[in-house]
Amino acid sequence: MREMATITEKTIDIDNILKEKMGTKAKFVPRPLVAWLKRIAHQDEVNAFLWESRDKSGVDWLEACVEYLDMTLEVEGKENLPAPDDGRLYTFVSNHPLGGVDGVALGAIIGRHYDGRFRYLVNDLLMNLPGLAPVCIPINKTGHQSRNFPAMVKAGFESDNHMLMFPAGLCSRRHHGIVSDVPWTKTFVSKSVEYQRDVVPIRFSGQNSNFFYRLANFSDKCLPFNLAMLFLVDEMYKNVHKTFHVQVGEPIPWQTFDKSRNPMEWAQFVRKRVYDL
Repeated sequence: MREMATITEKTIDIDNILKEKMGTKAKFVPRPLVAWLKRIAHQDEVNAFLWESRDKSGVDWLEACVEYLDMTLEVEGKENLPAPDDGRLYTFVSNHPLGGVDGVALGAIIGRHYDGRFRYLVNDLLMNLPGLAPVCIPINKTGHQSRNFPAMVKAGFESDNHMLMFPAGLCSRRHHGIVSDVPWTKTFVSKSVEYQRDVVPIRFSGQNSNFFYRLANFSDKCLPFNLAMLFLVDEMYKNVHKTFHVQVGEPIPWQTFDKSRNPMEWAQFVRKRVYDL
């Protein structure tokens, strides 16, 4: 596991990131491009928030994010969240329409309900956010993910924490005018059965900008890397002051996922259940 990043007045530093990634070649990156990257990453605004919230971590930090982004969360079906003291562990799965705001909001809701006893499976890069790190099990998507992923998942499901997962693996795309997740991966099904965890489906409202969806579709079709991810912080700031609807569905018993369908088919079954909420 990576060490948690240290909070400074310049925790996010594009210049240093470029030097770490490119070494001496970083000096050849045009300065207008560097300035543009800082603007798209909202370097100054993010650093100001990280510094101001440096005394918070975990759920407290997530709730500070919700307040900072001035998000209004309308939660329906909260009675479907299992009681914190029922002695069982659950897998919470949600669609991923926004790629950031939705994760923060759901972490705040579930984290408060279960007194911080939950964990995300997240991109290892997010471990650079010190306040988020205590509730994360990092996945190294910048390196040998296939080698690290099974161990991280195993650690999460063997822990005494509820799991919060976004089975699409990336934020929603728009096709033919409809915004929805790509097909879900099967990991949450197979592990929920293995560790006898019921699955709680959640639907989160919201959309990113038209620009983002056009860029994401271009990137997915034409580029060997996810260019759209670079713009997720900018999309987050476009979603400030908004109201989001969160619908919690009834838990699905783990015994539901029997041999009548394979795990991938069951994953799409739950995905449909989410979109039917």
